[in-house]
Amino acid sequence: MSDAKRMMKLGVFFNPTGHHVASWRHPRSQADAGINVQHYVELAQTAERGCFDMIFLADNVAVREAPMAALSRSAQYIANFEPLTLLSALSMVTKKIGLVATASTSFNEPFNIARKFASLDHLSGGRAGWNIVTTASRAAARNFGRDEVMEHHQRYERAKEFTRVVMGLWDSWDDDAFLRDKGSGLFFRPEGLHSLDHKGEWFSVKGPLNIPRSPQGYPVLVQAGSSDDGRSFAAEFAEAIFTGHVNLESAQEYYADVKARARGFGRNVDQVVVMPGLSPVVGRTEKEAQEKQDTLQSLVDPVVAREILSTLLGGVDLSPYPLDGPLPDLPPVVSDSQSTRANWVNLARKENLSIGQLAMRATHGRGKSAAVGTPAQIADHMEKWFTQGGADGFNIQPPVQPGFLDDFVEMVIPVLQERGLVRGEYQGDTLREHLGLPRPENRHKLAAARTSAAAVV
Repeated sequence: MSDAKRMMKLGVFFNPTGHHVASWRHPRSQADAGINVQHYVELAQTAERGCFDMIFLADNVAVREAPMAALSRSAQYIANFEPLTLLSALSMVTKKIGLVATASTSFNEPFNIARKFASLDHLSGGRAGWNIVTTASRAAARNFGRDEVMEHHQRYERAKEFTRVVMGLWDSWDDDAFLRDKGSGLFFRPEGLHSLDHKGEWFSVKGPLNIPRSPQGYPVLVQAGSSDDGRSFAAEFAEAIFTGHVNLESAQEYYADVKARARGFGRNVDQVVVMPGLSPVVGRTEKEAQEKQDTLQSLVDPVVAREILSTLLGGVDLSPYPLDGPLPDLPPVVSDSQSTRANWVNLARKENLSIGQLAMRATHGRGKSAAVGTPAQIADHMEKWFTQGGADGFNIQPPVQPGFLDDFVEMVIPVLQERGLVRGEYQGDTLREHLGLPRPENRHKLAAARTSAAAVV
């Protein structure tokens, strides 16, 4: 696909008060955002006004384990709505924007997930997406009767089977199976119903799903892993990929690698949309943007900053080391955070940053790219990544919500539209249409067509 025909894809990641670690303390934030539905309604409608492709909600199924001095000063995933419940509500107050929620394959069952996302797709008229994750949190494991989390590679093997089962359940019914013919008394065509009868290493699921095939066929499959297993999973299954990089070089390496892997699975790489996270602070002048950034940074408690950095480095304890000292050599880590850790260690070494300086960098984008500047400068940053092999679009992570999302929609979106990089209005109704993705055919229809063709030959 040529650059001239490409349009930048845009998601917006709704972290309740914003992605900056001190966002809840900012005057423009909604401090009770996590349980304030009107706050989310206004955010969703603002994003739709900016013609974003999708809203994205992450999820945690545990209060994270952290030193209480840091945890008690943080609003991140402490008091939040469950995302599918929230997106169902938002589907009633929006018309076009996609609705993507995270659901873990580690602490759910395929039938429940298939039914919930198919329901959201029906409720929204074809705007649902499932962000597929595995969960490495011991705190989460203990909420589900387990003492330890599954080993990294096993989690991804389980996730593969989980995803295949969900996709199979989404094909339980032909698109035209439901007649609802009052005259004949026939509610559905018997031949339009298909049981899955799956028996695998991890799951035994008979099916069928008790909801019709959804408007999009399948809700859009999204994934966000950056480890080797995560990249392979994304290349095989994901139609949109959320990823985190602090510089263009890292983004380019990931982009080239995951596209090559997708090609190896026989996929059309134009249907694998890579969207790095971007946390923008925009001002009408450079001075105004920097003042906004400085205000945000002034609200950060050093203990919280160090804890965020510790998380990005794989949970290593940094408390024994002075904040003004260099980042020490770190012990090996076996977790999902291997690539994230490498990015932050490389940044510290390259720019000779102290632990405190590196921690303050981490507070803004929380492991994603951060940009501070005028509307044109933010647009320049995005265009460079888009045209130089680093991105197909971006998952925008406003540092403060609602205020900084308003700024982005009012100041940056018009610049991107003027440059022909994003749409001026929606051209379709479903999330698949927004992302340029095809509607998948029901596997049973395809199998029948192949059988019929073979009989003719």
